[in-house]
Amino acid sequence: MPSTTRRRLLRFGAAALPLAALGPAFPATAQADATRETGAAALRMPAETGRHLRTYMAWPALSSVWDSKLDAVRGDIADVAYEISRFEPVVVLARPGQAAEARHRCGRGAHHAIDVIEIANDDLWIRDFGPTFVVGPGAVAGVDTHFNGWGKTGTPYAQPFANDAAAAAVLLDEYQVRRIPAGFVGEGGSLEADGEGTLLATISSLVNANRNPGMSQDQVEQAVKAALGIDKVIWVPGLAGQDITDCHIDCLARFTAPGRVILDKPGAGADRKWVAVYEETKRALESATDARGRSLAITELPGPDRRSIRGGGAEFLASYTNYFTANGAVIAPQFGDGPADALARAILQAAYPGHRLVQVGIDNIAAGGGGIHCATQSHPAATPPEV
Repeated sequence: MPSTTRRRLLRFGAAALPLAALGPAFPATAQADATRETGAAALRMPAETGRHLRTYMAWPALSSVWDSKLDAVRGDIADVAYEISRFEPVVVLARPGQAAEARHRCGRGAHHAIDVIEIANDDLWIRDFGPTFVVGPGAVAGVDTHFNGWGKTGTPYAQPFANDAAAAAVLLDEYQVRRIPAGFVGEGGSLEADGEGTLLATISSLVNANRNPGMSQDQVEQAVKAALGIDKVIWVPGLAGQDITDCHIDCLARFTAPGRVILDKPGAGADRKWVAVYEETKRALESATDARGRSLAITELPGPDRRSIRGGGAEFLASYTNYFTANGAVIAPQFGDGPADALARAILQAAYPGHRLVQVGIDNIAAGGGGIHCATQSHPAATPPEV
């Protein structure tokens, strides 16, 4: 698999353009105006464990990205869509010319709710290019974080992303959901919320000139807080330039509940640089408190032995932490390392006692550097209206 793997025209005018087109930094006054106009301050990024209306996925489009693995990757996507559809409706975005195949491949078990809609895309990573939803009493809106191909234009990781960059706005229009343009450039995989005002994020991914040139960490933090209704950001260092995402948080640390975090621990055979990232992240989380002043209870989730897994290669994402929580279920990967797969199942089941744990083989997706969470985006239900 080459390292380039992994990651309708806009109808909303200049506000929908990537921020790089608007200058080196999105003006703070413009962000404040956008917040006032949309009422974003009343909305907040929910925990993924809240109730979903549906899950969005995307049909892999380009053989130039996936080479000979394209068909197998599509098979993995169909498998994940099927498993999620047992618990909530699934909507798969596909290019118009590829929609018929997507419907056919995702159509097994037709009693489950999988709908394919024709919205042009480039790749499958809808967590990153799709909208990040925020909710409030009786309201849901979608934050467009201005996907720019992970800032990898001109690098060996570069791949086409024009359709992906437009998809968030088109999808929100399709479902008549209000769009909020963020005051920063980022991806959904770089944002992990507890639903009570705390966000986990890596410095390497968001405070990076390839997304937010000219913006300091504090400026990025303020823009994130404004767009997502966040009270506190817990930053961990991450690692820039070693994968296409610059170390997204959703492969590293996840909230299982307010005050409780799952931390990915690289398995045997992992590259030392990712072990160092884990160690730095653990130290940061151990000293952190959330928006309500709580220390974090940390549960480590060991990865598989890279010498025992079915897949391989430098880009292979051997992380159980990149799971997805659906309505009443946790959809998690398995990698063919029997003891590690079983341990991951036990740890995740204990972390989500009210959920059914479903493990899915995703070797072809993982070979491209992503996982189940990267390939999904939940559309949450609004919180109950205030009386």
